[in-house]
Amino acid sequence: METQELHRGRLIDHIQLVVRDLPASQAFYTAVFEVLEVPIGGTGDGYFWVDELFVSTAESEAAQGVLTGRHHLAFQARDRAMVDAFYKAALAHGGKDNGGPGERPYHPGYYAAFVLDPDGNNIEAVYHGEAKRSAASVKITF
Repeated sequence: METQELHRGRLIDHIQLVVRDLPASQAFYTAVFEVLEVPIGGTGDGYFWVDELFVSTAESEAAQGVLTGRHHLAFQARDRAMVDAFYKAALAHGGKDNGGPGERPYHPGYYAAFVLDPDGNNIEAVYHGEAKRSAASVKITF
C-alpha cells in the first residue's frame, strides 16, 4: 500500500444546518457528540454549536431569517481579497448574492461574503482577521 496523506483544517471553516425543531436537533446532536466525546461548544437564542458545526433555526440572526437550501457551508479564506474574489467568481458562475463582502457581527474582524449556489445552498467565504495559526493543517499519514 502506498503512503497517503490527508490534510484537515484547511478548507472548511464551518457548516451550518438550519433546522425546523431546534430542541429535537439539540437533543440528537448532544447524544451523538457525547458518544463521540465532543462537547457542545455553546448555545444561544435559536442556535447551538459544536466545533465547526453550527445548528440554528431559520429565525436566528445567523440564518438571517432566510431558509435557503437548508445547508450553509463556509470556506476559509486567507485574507479579505480572497473573500472578495470568491464573491465575484461565484456570481460570475451562476451564484446569487446572499450578502456581499463585509464585516459581520459574529466577532471582531469577521469578514465574509455569502452566495446561494445553483441549488440554493448558502455558501460563504470567511476571513477571521489577523491571527496566528498553530499549524497550517493537521497532517494524517497512512
